[in-house]
Amino acid sequence: MTSTSTPTGTARSGMSTTDLALIATFAALIAVCAVSAALPFGVNGVPITLQMLAIFLAGAVLGAVRGFLAVTLYVVVGAAGLPIFAGGQAGLAPFSGPTSGYLLAFPVAALITGFVVERFAARGIAVTALVVIVGGVLGEAVVTLAGAASIAITADVSYAKGVGFALPYVPADLAKLAIAAVIAAAVHRAFPQLLTRRP
Repeated sequence: MTSTSTPTGTARSGMSTTDLALIATFAALIAVCAVSAALPFGVNGVPITLQMLAIFLAGAVLGAVRGFLAVTLYVVVGAAGLPIFAGGQAGLAPFSGPTSGYLLAFPVAALITGFVVERFAARGIAVTALVVIVGGVLGEAVVTLAGAASIAITADVSYAKGVGFALPYVPADLAKLAIAAVIAAAVHRAFPQLLTRRP
């Protein structure tokens, strides 16, 4: 009588040890990129950071699900008390301030970027910088609109004014997207199997 082996919990969930390691690595990268400096314009309390560079990379390199999980892990660990948010902040306080919309939208930005990249890859189209930029622009739009909402609430201004306060951050984010797009395209050229789903 033969017996069949039971798959491990990791295999059952569709996540390999490599997947989990990549998720943790990109979460750590986002934390490192949280080093920030205050912009000379906009609403106080909303710094400019390199976080979006790492978030774009998470989605573009890992794909939708793993990218989303990497950014979510970063947000959860920061909310739990590890000082990895911009400016060394931690805990739940940042979720009640002007940065709350950004924090909540970060995982969605990675999800959208990864989704677009995966759709092109599924059609046999090479992942290029242009493909990443298309997904990243959509993700950036979500982050900007969500950030504008939290700014408007915190500053007690209209949503339209909140959008006006959020827009000056967009050019810097698009520059980060361009860098992330070049890096991600190079990674996928070197490792074309990176987006292949594992059993």
